[in-house]
Amino acid sequence: MVSKIQKEKAEMFLKFHQDEEILVLLNSWDTGSSKLIEACGYKAIATTSMGIAASLGYPDCQIIQLSEMTEAINRIVNGVQLPVTVDIEAGYGNNLNEITDSVKKIIATGIVGINIEDSIDLNPVLIDETEFCERISAIRALSDSLGFHLVINARTDSFYTSTGSPREKLNESIRRGNKYREAGADCIFVQPVWEKETISTLVREINAPVNILSNPAIGGGLPPSVSELQDLGVARLSLGSSLMKATLALIKKVADELSEKGTYNILLDSLTPLPDAALAYKMATELNK
Repeated sequence: MVSKIQKEKAEMFLKFHQDEEILVLLNSWDTGSSKLIEACGYKAIATTSMGIAASLGYPDCQIIQLSEMTEAINRIVNGVQLPVTVDIEAGYGNNLNEITDSVKKIIATGIVGINIEDSIDLNPVLIDETEFCERISAIRALSDSLGFHLVINARTDSFYTSTGSPREKLNESIRRGNKYREAGADCIFVQPVWEKETISTLVREINAPVNILSNPAIGGGLPPSVSELQDLGVARLSLGSSLMKATLALIKKVADELSEKGTYNILLDSLTPLPDAALAYKMATELNK
């Protein structure tokens, strides 16, 4: 059963994709990171599947059981007031029925949007585009049957996995993006791309809001600034697993300095200015009250 609040949050989240202002999403992996992002003034919470899996001791690519993933998502949804959209990778299922059943269980946590991708384990051979369109259509039909608009962010990994030329990858991304839109997707997620000309072409040629990723760990480049992406017409920017990886990298740096030098400089720098850090933490914890 979808609540009135869940329906309203879904409508709000969909509208964010249609506003002139770009929707910026910092991807969280647990309740604490989600509450802190909310306290920093962002409009919505988006999860990283890799981050959630890593926080529970699993590698990425759907190794984690769906039950554990939904438990983590449920804690996040219950811990914040903002709309929550979640990364469900390839859908946690081997066929259409299994995927729609998984999505139904995920919707039951109170989320308002999903990312679903057209690769499995980042295999170079993408899921057949007709088959993937059937998945999108089935999820849209499920959403309609529940009486609310689930925001579907359909990700194509043409640039990520294909061995074709940049032009071939671009053409395939555009073709798949438009087909996914026709099948019922609300936003098309293409990654990793960072060149202005490529992003501009995607925005111009795909008849849907476009999501760009900022994650230098994937592909090695960074897209233009938020304001430049907005000027290019990008509707949504997400950070993927990069925020979680940066957090883990900071832990590694602090640990190395402490074991090698016995000093605390990196730790101190990361906590400066202390009043701002303390205020953000206080704001986050007070949301629970």
